[in-house]
Amino acid sequence: MDWILKLIEKHTKDGVLDQEALMKDINKEFPNHAVPKEQYNTLAETKKKLEGDITTRDKQLEDLKKIDAEELQKQIETLQEENKVAKETYEKELKGLQLSNAIKLAIAGKVHDEDIVSQLIDKEKVIISDDGKIVGLDEQIKSLKESKTFLFKVDDTNNQQQQTGFQKIGNETPNSPQAMEDAIAAAFGNTETK
Repeated sequence: MDWILKLIEKHTKDGVLDQEALMKDINKEFPNHAVPKEQYNTLAETKKKLEGDITTRDKQLEDLKKIDAEELQKQIETLQEENKVAKETYEKELKGLQLSNAIKLAIAGKVHDEDIVSQLIDKEKVIISDDGKIVGLDEQIKSLKESKTFLFKVDDTNNQQQQTGFQKIGNETPNSPQAMEDAIAAAFGNTETK
């Protein structure tokens, strides 16, 4: 608080204090000598948290001192094994997901439902090569096309089937009742007309 006393001395002349000038200087110098409340609260909370962290670390160190080296080694090995299994599981799931997506991409537009067809593919027999091609997929798709043709879209350009049923021949329409009678008689094999 010496800085305030110096400011008071500075603004006192002949026993009279210039209050306005003093307040201006105090307001100007205050941030240099005091901490704002928000900053203080933040620092106080940080200090409490750090003290709690230190207490937690001290407790962990005490617990570790109580455990003998053999038990600690077993715990480390158990954690390493769990991490190894978790990593292998993750890598297997990631590889399976990449393979499933590659298969779906390869059969997209060729089948009615990519999900169903991709589930029918034996993923153990299929691998993704270094150049991104799926090895072993063509054989399985060919086999599925033969056994489950309904899953695949028909290529209209190659497999146009002749339509059966009523087909209109020509643009002529019978205008008279006599032409209608002749058509009916011809259909029943009766060629005699009146």
